[in-house]
Amino acid sequence: MSDEQAIRDLVAEWTRATLAAEVERILPLMTEDVEFYVPGQPIMRGRDAFEKGVRAVLASHRVASHADVQQVEVSGSLAYCTTRLQVEITPLAGGATMRKEGHVLSVYRKNVAGSWQLARDANMLS
Repeated sequence: MSDEQAIRDLVAEWTRATLAAEVERILPLMTEDVEFYVPGQPIMRGRDAFEKGVRAVLASHRVASHADVQQVEVSGSLAYCTTRLQVEITPLAGGATMRKEGHVLSVYRKNVAGSWQLARDANMLS
């Protein structure tokens, strides 16, 4: 499998695992030192911070998304990916669904086992 396809598969697995609320499937897809950049929010640093945040969201909401990977560029053990992302966040207790969409720029790093992992993510959803 090509590196580009491996990254596309990672994005698809992340989407499926999030919909299934299976955090354990998401965590290995990112580096320990992952960083998430979201407008108007402090930088979320580290896998542990992500896990705490996503578990809180998934305990009370269903998150469905569609990721249209537009570009993947690989250079050695680093790669970047641009994605058009649509997300629907629906309260499990009922209520209005919040919809967000926009572009994401992600940086991936190949680990020593040869697997790609998300290292940095700049999410421009609105």
